[in-house]
Amino acid sequence: MELIINSAAQKEQLSGIREFTYLVRSTPGAIGFTLGEPDLNTPDAVKEAAKAALDDNDTHYPPGNGYPYTLEAISAYEAREHGLCYSPDEIILTDGATEGLFVSLATVLNPGDEVIIPTPAFGLYESLVRLQRGVPVALPTEHDRFQIDPAALERAITPRTKAVILTSPNNPTGCIYTKATLDAVHEALRDKPIFVICDDVYRSLVYSGEYHSFSEYQDMRDRIIVVQSFSKPYAMTGWRLGYLLADAPLRERLQVFHQYCVTSAPSFVQRACVQALETDVAPVRAIFKRRRDYVYGRLTAMGWKVQEPEGAFYMFIDVSGFGLDSRSFCKKLLAEAGVGLIPGIFFGTEGYVRMSYCYSDEELKEGLDRMERFLKNA
Repeated sequence: MELIINSAAQKEQLSGIREFTYLVRSTPGAIGFTLGEPDLNTPDAVKEAAKAALDDNDTHYPPGNGYPYTLEAISAYEAREHGLCYSPDEIILTDGATEGLFVSLATVLNPGDEVIIPTPAFGLYESLVRLQRGVPVALPTEHDRFQIDPAALERAITPRTKAVILTSPNNPTGCIYTKATLDAVHEALRDKPIFVICDDVYRSLVYSGEYHSFSEYQDMRDRIIVVQSFSKPYAMTGWRLGYLLADAPLRERLQVFHQYCVTSAPSFVQRACVQALETDVAPVRAIFKRRRDYVYGRLTAMGWKVQEPEGAFYMFIDVSGFGLDSRSFCKKLLAEAGVGLIPGIFFGTEGYVRMSYCYSDEELKEGLDRMERFLKNA
């Protein structure tokens, strides 16, 4: 008897990032710069807030979209820090940004709808689109310093285009979309029935210069979904917490998929969410900026080709000159130097590799020393 499962699930592969991370971990003596997970611990005050909630037996079903006090805190935070005015009834507390992205795409896509994804991009986007029976459409940016070319965007838009995903700061490049880029995107989309999903999970980790999110174009408010996460700025990756911001009618539909998918975010962690929003992330940002400066300085001094990241904690290194595809290059670097990086093909861009620098100073120095010896022997 043949058992037939959902063809989308049958075809989709597990994460290539995880695949290479496991490969690095199984290699004796290797140093891995593969995961985008801060090496810092969750602030004590945030942990204490969760402990207090448990002591108060806050372990029962919360409201599906989050406790009112949590949603009010998020609303106040976004208005204060980012100038975004979303009322509590326009917010959903999610089980991480991943659930927020899943819910967003599940809500807006019909089978065959196209989603434009500027690449390089986090591979999760492409997989989530396909799992929703949508069609991912890559929009390459590597030849435009990782900015979106307006003419290329116009060519990518078809009658089937339903959404565009924008990530700034970007994973894996660390680059930020300029105001000119965002203006051009706005000009291309403002009169079209196309949703814009703003994955802004790294916006608290911007190191210098002027930053803008597409969420600021509130004349398109009815089509914008903002995805946020507590994971990166507060070192809360294991808590699996994030939130969505959307215009009230759209949020009403988003909550349907959210509540049937996970019911709600856990009850006792919501006090921790509020405490996190009151935590100053400047010291964390300073740590990653210092590491950015060190890693970028070392890489460029060695002769590696890389554009200086303006946010997040990644280097996207051009290795096209080695004559190997990115998978082969990463396997060679791991075998010969004991350093683990992620192939650029997992982000939709061949000829590059991603290095995460959210690791300790000691690990970064040792890994870069190994990469320097590898380059001299290449």
